[in-house]
Amino acid sequence: MKKILLVDDSALMRRVLGDIIDSDSRFHVEDRANNGVEALEKLQKNTYDAVVLDVNMPQMDGITLLKELHKKRINVRVMMASTDTMEGAKVTLDALDLGALDFIHKPSNAFDCKEQEFQKRMLRTLESVCLSRIPSFSPAITMDSIKTSKKVVELVSRHASVSGSKIVAIASSTGGPKALQSVIPNLPGNLAAPVVLVQHMPVGFTASLAERLNTLSEVTVSEAKEGDVLENGHVYISMGGKHMNILTMASKYSIHYTDEPSREGVKPCANYMFESLSSSKVNEIVCVVMTGMGADGTEGIVHLKEKKKVHVITQTEDTCAVYGMPKSAVKSGLSDQQVPLDQIAQEIVMNVGVR
Repeated sequence: MKKILLVDDSALMRRVLGDIIDSDSRFHVEDRANNGVEALEKLQKNTYDAVVLDVNMPQMDGITLLKELHKKRINVRVMMASTDTMEGAKVTLDALDLGALDFIHKPSNAFDCKEQEFQKRMLRTLESVCLSRIPSFSPAITMDSIKTSKKVVELVSRHASVSGSKIVAIASSTGGPKALQSVIPNLPGNLAAPVVLVQHMPVGFTASLAERLNTLSEVTVSEAKEGDVLENGHVYISMGGKHMNILTMASKYSIHYTDEPSREGVKPCANYMFESLSSSKVNEIVCVVMTGMGADGTEGIVHLKEKKKVHVITQTEDTCAVYGMPKSAVKSGLSDQQVPLDQIAQEIVMNVGVR
């Protein structure tokens, strides 16, 4: 049974969220704290399998607590739970940068937390966090660190002469927002392919993720809009809450969203993206499966390989927060390359080339 520390300044929310967690026999709320100061004291004395952490709290908020954990080098798996929405998306991404592994957008009304869909989503997220590797105290991604890592990719780019048309399709989940900062900003602006990307996130957060990656990258990064026509050197991130498909129109490809139920427990689901590429006329699809729980991507790539030439890159276990999605692809015999996180960008460039 996994021991959980629940941190929230609302007594009612602590009770409601605690009841949800304790309803699952895999978890038990071992301790509760009503602010970051109290949580830090408990974390200095006790060990927990995961922490469910609110953002806005008196005395010490969730972001400050994460910074303190870094300073004191206290290793802990953290899942953020906040009522922040659009204005809080940046704060949530800051939390992920600081080592939080995933997050849940909790309703502002505690009564709404009792809805079955929220409870399922919360327990699934908590499961993925508990299964994650304990995050290391790696330095934050900066423009200087990106410039250093880009040097290898630039050397590869000079020798990357690949003929034929390509599309890159990436799937990622738990640990993905931070991991993507080691991939997307290292892609050259003259990449000879468009990139479509499904990151499991709820509505309202993918636009902020795209904006953050865009500020760090030579390639253009945006949240994909309905009808967007794919262009080389552009990364299109699926918006949360809908499934992204790629439509083929003569020699052009465009974004189309559908509203089917969740698949593999997620929405957006990468399987839809991969399957929709089966009707494309490009010479090859380069599929990249990164960190995340579950098996999203595997079924879609299986169907895609039946009709198209596909090259599959999977992230290595030792660099994944959760080795679930890549493991599923490897076990299914789909992976052509198992690549550490810091080498994924250069392998993409080697396979698609530059203009």
